[in-house]
Amino acid sequence: MEGTSRKLEITVISAENLHLDRKPIKKNASATVRAENDSQFRTTDMDTEGGAYPKWNEKLVIDLPMQARSLMVEVQCKTSYGVRTIGTAKIPVSDFMGGFVPEGYLHFLSYRLRDRRGERNGIVNISVRMMVPELKACATTTSSHSSMGFPVGDSSFGGGGVATGIPVWCGAYPRNY
Repeated sequence: MEGTSRKLEITVISAENLHLDRKPIKKNASATVRAENDSQFRTTDMDTEGGAYPKWNEKLVIDLPMQARSLMVEVQCKTSYGVRTIGTAKIPVSDFMGGFVPEGYLHFLSYRLRDRRGERNGIVNISVRMMVPELKACATTTSSHSSMGFPVGDSSFGGGGVATGIPVWCGAYPRNY
């Protein structure tokens, strides 16, 4: 799946204010992460002590297909009647990819969970990082220093160096007339 997917490292940190049938849950909450329309999923261990405020702090690695537009995070609770879904959050891929953010950037995100009726039912806290393939990073190390950047230019035109910097937009600074 080299060219058809990307690897994501998702840390399911915690959840807040979880209810089942309008009552706070007491224990046995877990979270499942999957890409939209994908049968692959990863599940956290069950939190047996956190009650309505479970903490997992567990890293899950999933393959995100290139055409995927969202991730689904589903929080469940094990009861005497079986495993019941507490709520689901649909996370747009555009919230953590694209723009001027580098690929390996760590995003901390919180999303509202919705139950099967579409009503609010707690919050899930996660962090997401797109794992950067080893070949993409361009690092130069010498005995005196090390630098990190991106390959630039064609060596036939005198380029081939490494550029680092921060993008600057024209409208970012006031003009001095």
